[in-house]
Amino acid sequence: MKTLDLPNLAQPASTVVLGLMRISELDDEQIRTLVRTALDNGINMLDHADIYGSSRHQCEQRFGDAGAVSAADREKVIIQSKVGIRPGMFDFSREHILTTVDESLAALKTDYLDSLLLHRPDTLVEPDEVAAAFDTLKQSGKVRSFGVSNHTPLQIDLLKRSLNVSLDYNQVQLSITHAPIIASGIAANMVKLDQSIDRDNGMLDHARLNDITLQAWSPFQKGFFDGVFIGDRENYSELNDALDEIAAAHGVTPTGIAVAWITRHPANIQTVLGTTNPGRVIESAAGGGVDLSREEWYRLFTAAGHTLP
Repeated sequence: MKTLDLPNLAQPASTVVLGLMRISELDDEQIRTLVRTALDNGINMLDHADIYGSSRHQCEQRFGDAGAVSAADREKVIIQSKVGIRPGMFDFSREHILTTVDESLAALKTDYLDSLLLHRPDTLVEPDEVAAAFDTLKQSGKVRSFGVSNHTPLQIDLLKRSLNVSLDYNQVQLSITHAPIIASGIAANMVKLDQSIDRDNGMLDHARLNDITLQAWSPFQKGFFDGVFIGDRENYSELNDALDEIAAAHGVTPTGIAVAWITRHPANIQTVLGTTNPGRVIESAAGGGVDLSREEWYRLFTAAGHTLP
């Protein structure tokens, strides 16, 4: 497993992150097994959000109640959560951020978050309110680092103008088949080619220029929760042939190669898993240690239907 030295963290972070948005239906032992499997395979970063589950903080509460991370191991694990989505609205107000973090800490049964992300852009955001909340959380020791999720470069820059802390992360959707943050730049300035449309205002290059770590969610999804592309030979026959062949060459599974495609990028992108299957966690972790060649990476890119002009 490759690791990254990220700002404001006490230890290097794994390039593969275990997302815990689907654990509400698991029992305590299943949750402990899932997290233990991740840790045993080099994944030391865990991703939560206050909205995960059928009610607020449900998945965080299940994690905490299950004792998924012991007090003795807490400093060895990087726990991240997200805030800002409410029923019918987004809310980056100071009061909501502070209240939600306290609720998350209580649910998770921990004294601090290693990182806190603003979940979806709140167009009514008052950056000074966010700054005040972040200052309080940093000074109190409740949050060690900060970031955003699904934000454009200008939305990030607007926040940064008021903040006294750095924004270290931007969690965005990315997979081999859903890769506009990468594909548009490759086909820049190509008339009548949909791929050339910049849908996120240069998010990838902005992240690299500003030392922001991108975190890829839905790394196996065809689109926005349209199902996985791995094994879908009806729609992605060429891609699955390439995945199988490259996986065999590296001694991992196609799932591992789908992870490796993301982690191969020099932007040092983390891959956020959404699985509750320990076997899939093992496969993904193995992919986090694979170094794809340039030829292999571009073969997967074009096999997924993207254009090289």
